[in-house]
Amino acid sequence: MTEPSRRRMLQMTGGAVVAGGALAATTPLTGLPAAHADTFVPTPLAATDPEPNVERSKHWWPAQRNVWTPIGWKGHLFRFNVVYNGALICDPSWVLAAKPNTQPWHGKNFQTTVVMPMRGGGFRPFPTFQYEVWDDDLGQGKQGWEEDSDAPVLWTEHRRQEGLVIKQSVFAHVPGEQTVQTATEPIYSWTRFEVTHVDPVNAVKDFVFQLWLSGSYMKPAGPYQDEDGVPLTVFPGTAPILAGLTMGRVWNPTGKPITVPITDNEGNVKVMVTTADKGSIAMTENKVKGVYDLRLGLPATVGAYVDVLIPMIPAPLADAKAEAALGRDAALAKCQAFWKENAASIAVVDTPENYINQVVRRGPQLAQVVAEKSPDTGLFTFLSGSYAYDVLWSTPTSMVSHMFMDRLGYHDVVENHIEIYAATQGTRTPPGSVFAGGTYPGYLSTPKTLQAIDWISDHGAILEILSVHALLTNRPAFIAKWTDVIVKACDYIVQACGLTNHGGVQGLMPPGHSTDEGVETQGFISQCFTYKGLTSAVEFLQRIKHPRAAEFATFANTFRTTFVQAVRDLADRSAKWTDAKGRQWPVFRPQFAGEGVWDAFTMLDTGALMSVWAGLMPASDPMMKSFVEFFRVGPNTLLFDAVHHNALDRAVLDHEQSSAEPCYSWNMFHTWQLGERAPFIEGLYGLLTGGLSQDTYISSEHRNAIYGNLFSHPIITWSLLHAVIDDSLVPNQLQLLRLCPLEWLSGKKQTRFEKVPTKFGPVTLRFKLEGGRDRDDDRSGHDTLKVEFSGDWHHKPGRVIVETPPLPGLKWIVVNGNRYRAGRRIEL
Repeated sequence: MTEPSRRRMLQMTGGAVVAGGALAATTPLTGLPAAHADTFVPTPLAATDPEPNVERSKHWWPAQRNVWTPIGWKGHLFRFNVVYNGALICDPSWVLAAKPNTQPWHGKNFQTTVVMPMRGGGFRPFPTFQYEVWDDDLGQGKQGWEEDSDAPVLWTEHRRQEGLVIKQSVFAHVPGEQTVQTATEPIYSWTRFEVTHVDPVNAVKDFVFQLWLSGSYMKPAGPYQDEDGVPLTVFPGTAPILAGLTMGRVWNPTGKPITVPITDNEGNVKVMVTTADKGSIAMTENKVKGVYDLRLGLPATVGAYVDVLIPMIPAPLADAKAEAALGRDAALAKCQAFWKENAASIAVVDTPENYINQVVRRGPQLAQVVAEKSPDTGLFTFLSGSYAYDVLWSTPTSMVSHMFMDRLGYHDVVENHIEIYAATQGTRTPPGSVFAGGTYPGYLSTPKTLQAIDWISDHGAILEILSVHALLTNRPAFIAKWTDVIVKACDYIVQACGLTNHGGVQGLMPPGHSTDEGVETQGFISQCFTYKGLTSAVEFLQRIKHPRAAEFATFANTFRTTFVQAVRDLADRSAKWTDAKGRQWPVFRPQFAGEGVWDAFTMLDTGALMSVWAGLMPASDPMMKSFVEFFRVGPNTLLFDAVHHNALDRAVLDHEQSSAEPCYSWNMFHTWQLGERAPFIEGLYGLLTGGLSQDTYISSEHRNAIYGNLFSHPIITWSLLHAVIDDSLVPNQLQLLRLCPLEWLSGKKQTRFEKVPTKFGPVTLRFKLEGGRDRDDDRSGHDTLKVEFSGDWHHKPGRVIVETPPLPGLKWIVVNGNRYRAGRRIEL
């Protein structure tokens, strides 16, 4: 598969403190140029009173446009994609993700589009020219998940001025309700259109709406540089179903529900409709040949509904009839057990903010839908997206494992989805000319058949998955199986950093492909992911007392020393910006060597700010503090349009969220490490409400652009867990409630973080406000915080610290029945 530039593809086609005893602790840089000698004190953020929460942060931006959300089955090769307006796209092999394993189904796409009647009667014509879908409706709809359902059921609401509300709900079903075997088993979408409200004063008696039946014609497209997102664009030429559709003659004088198949030219079922009681059905060919108008009528009575069944791949009539005979409600009931999580290791997160609870609930389901069991290998893998990036970028997608799924206790799922990396270790050559002709038995990489763009940072990212999983789970079987893989991966890093036939900084990872452009650079991203994976591996090897742990720890220290000097040298030759006090600070390019593409947004998303997350630089370093401030108040902000900016514009921190790609808001690790509460809380809520759809919780790569992915979930999950249960700040120490949002302190509801995985073992933390005279008030009037804490240790921490949340009027903290005066650190 070719390796196009991701941004060019969009434009043209559419589109921490290091843990581990043997590792040196991070220390402030010394010997800085004179211009950097003073300690940098950032401009304080404007005080927020009251502190941000979900409902307040929802108003920081307009709702995201252009959302699409995948509906599917764990590990199935195909996914349905539901657009914000209710359009259902069935495209098993789209050109932007043309993996070899989906090629047999290329071109076998289908789409249904909901068309409501116009005010003057009739229906709008099918489009005959290219335009952006959001021109029809501003790109926003109203969607959500059925909260009383364990299975993911996505609803879209259609509020009609005829005096009724129609709720469209959709879920996927694989007959048999089992884990996929071939991953190409028949998969169906069940869509119900149900009347949920009828105006008591003025409403029609009967209502008719329409579905356009067509090929897939809504696709992400450019010209991206002229938009504030990547819009879904109408391509009328891809809509016609050239071979035609057939619906048998319908005569139903009784008005009772009937099931009507619509078939293709081979007699296979494309759609199966079960009509409403006292309803109607009719299908005619649109004026655009090959597009069909399916008109469905139902009485304007609460509870009246029409069911539409669609197989991803046209199904034999007998199979479709069997699925239809099961019925929508029975099919959904069978799905519930499949989706109900039973693994004992899965964490419980229950806060007073239901939005957060639902993000944590639905995110892991979406991650398992945006995944596949690859038929060619029989192995599971997470993917980078659905309906765009249905491939594997191992660097960003690794975060789904080590920051997200593993941190929520989905350990079995993670293990199941990383087997591919053992199979491919040592089978590929790293992406860079310096590696030509060599052999690299320890190199971890993406399987070629799944690869999008090969990044040299993938190795470190994969090593981070393996090492963090071992540290969090302490599973003997996993450790026995993967230790040699981890050791060989460390050997590769030593081998690669020892190469000298390049023009980059010696002793670091050499130049290679570390950007979308396919050019060779010695980027921050490759250094940071490499070092992060290496030091996590060292921590694991030290834990199991591996004989080579000290060797790799020494190498990691040397790597960091070399990196720090390289940063100093880069600072000397970097352009400068001037802060409010007239001091000059370096503006770091995202690479040490190699020209490549120096996009202004990559400085934030893949540049020097990553160094703190990786453990290579402390957040307290003056240059790190100044670089965060550069994106907050620096010259880029004078060019930033908060409403109509493009994600490829010069990046800023917009409510502490990257204005380019929210998932790379590395500043969160700076504010976390420094304990800067205000920007940390702002960033957490900014990501929760600005990096995700506020309706379906699906992530966007950029705001208003490229949905169907989980890119922002990892940093959100890591941050919200570390706000209350922190195993990463200080080696061998667990800190509780350090950055807990005040919204989670309630006198009405106990906040629960149960079985949260840490490097020490699962931790349970519950807390609730008590005491005071005004017990009916949610927060004010309570002077006591009651905390319940326990740990199921596999490696007991040396210290457990409870911090006092800055809640006015709080006098006491009671931990497991022991009373402590608030305002001081409590050591348990």
